[in-house]
Amino acid sequence: MKFFIDTANLDHIKEAKALGILDGVTTNPSLMAKEGITGKDNILKHYAAIAETVDGDVSAEVISTDFAGMVEEAKVLTEIANNIVVKIPMIMDGIKALSWCSEHGIATNCTLVFSGAQAILAAKAGATYVSPFIGRIDDINWEGMDLIKQIAEIYAIQGFDTEILAASIRTSKHIVDAAISGADVVTCPLDSYLGMLKHPLTDIGLEKFLADYRKGNS
Repeated sequence: MKFFIDTANLDHIKEAKALGILDGVTTNPSLMAKEGITGKDNILKHYAAIAETVDGDVSAEVISTDFAGMVEEAKVLTEIANNIVVKIPMIMDGIKALSWCSEHGIATNCTLVFSGAQAILAAKAGATYVSPFIGRIDDINWEGMDLIKQIAEIYAIQGFDTEILAASIRTSKHIVDAAISGADVVTCPLDSYLGMLKHPLTDIGLEKFLADYRKGNS
């Protein structure tokens, strides 16, 4: 399973890369705004900086909601770097844009997916990735991981090549559950990955080893 970091913060991206676990990056307009990056030129420059920092895929989201607008944005975004993946929303014109991008060799990430039916449409349209939003499904008292399992089963039965990118991941437990459920990729903030390091028995065990060493070597 690949690890993507969901952020526009270059420091967090570099820290994840330094851990040796980073496979890619996902971003969106909200994450850009959170870092104070506004204006088309500044956003494009920031995408370029991210793409230069990592070797893996970098999802860059379109703003348009009409077919022609999404296609034009896709053309601009893919000129930034070879590892840019165009993130397109799960709407009717989005499916048309996914199909167009697939026909023209442009990698895509279909975002805002909340059902197996939507995931089938994305795969049929040739999406490189499909992004079910796990945390947001949990927020409305459904089980987000059930959707990952359903999509994984559908894709296996039908032989779809689209990768399942579990998004809206909020905890280290979500990451483990996504792995069990069949996700190909998870994307989450840096804190969720760092949370995977934590276990009280690790801390207790390390302290005992060090204490024993100090007793015999002081």
